[in-house]
Amino acid sequence: MRTLLITGPGGSGRTTVASATALKAARQGLRTRLVTGDAVEDLPGVTVTRLAPADDFRDDLVALQERAGSALDLLGAARLDADELTPLPGSEELALLRALRDAPDDRYDLVVVDLPPAPRAVSILALPEQLRRYLRRLLPAERQAARALRPVLGRLAGVPMPAEWLYETAARWDSELAAAQAVIDAGSTLVRFVAEPTLAAAETLRTTRTGLALHGLRLEAVLANRVLPDGSTDPWLADAAARQRKVIAGWEQGAYEIAHLGRDARPADLDVPLPGSAAGPVAWPVEDRLRADGVLVWRIPLPGAVREELTLIRRGDELVVGAGPFRRIVPLPSAPRRCTVAGAGLVDGELCVRFAPDPDLWPQTP
Repeated sequence: MRTLLITGPGGSGRTTVASATALKAARQGLRTRLVTGDAVEDLPGVTVTRLAPADDFRDDLVALQERAGSALDLLGAARLDADELTPLPGSEELALLRALRDAPDDRYDLVVVDLPPAPRAVSILALPEQLRRYLRRLLPAERQAARALRPVLGRLAGVPMPAEWLYETAARWDSELAAAQAVIDAGSTLVRFVAEPTLAAAETLRTTRTGLALHGLRLEAVLANRVLPDGSTDPWLADAAARQRKVIAGWEQGAYEIAHLGRDARPADLDVPLPGSAAGPVAWPVEDRLRADGVLVWRIPLPGAVREELTLIRRGDELVVGAGPFRRIVPLPSAPRRCTVAGAGLVDGELCVRFAPDPDLWPQTP
């Protein structure tokens, strides 16, 4: 089974393109599912899953109240009724992560996921890794060994201890986030970018490509939507088409073009490509240049990155890498952990971080 993630600027037609892709796949005989947060028409042969963040949020909060019932009663808290709950910011993101968690399904050959607009979509794809890191810091696994003592401490203190359900909830969240992250990181997962060829879209594409690479993802294809025909005798249309051509020519990996129909398009109207083969995650190799230059070089591909937008901080055995609006905290490979940072530079779309061996930590040659 393959998963196809589709994003692009708001108003670019990404939902219609996602629907068209799912419809074409179904017509080619693939068992296809479309996941979307927007209202879309039913598609012949496609199982359409519409996200319901309001319902998910309501169910989660009601369940949380039940688990924390004793503590809430002790505090004299008035519980909320399900019909008075409205979704808070973030509920849409959590609903999407649940959909990604549930994407693996032997009933389908292809799952098309209509992501929110870029570059926000990149931040959502980064959430599972980030939230799991927060959980490990706030509720480290080594402290859970004392969980058996908590009921005893609760009886001695005469106060209900919510720690047991807290740890159980954290473990469940970690498991669900890990499942979503496994789908995002899978070699069978592809990412596509849909946009009208404008200068603003070109900048969004650059930022999105950099953010995806920072989190180990790469674009499988760029789809230029609503492309005007060449050769028009109308001066305005000819000029607009020329400007689109100039933008497309500047896109690094080129683009598959979807013609402008002169009206609002329906999924059945669009000629879109089916997903190709996955190229796999972006590799971050460590180059051994100890003999030549006395350093190790960690090569971090960041296509589209701008030097002035990059930040780099070492925190113990972790490296904090920032690129524009995105940031990722990654553990250092084993060899660089025994080194000090000797410098860094952006070369041809790669952030090259140099590490010099620390005499106090580096193995000494006899």
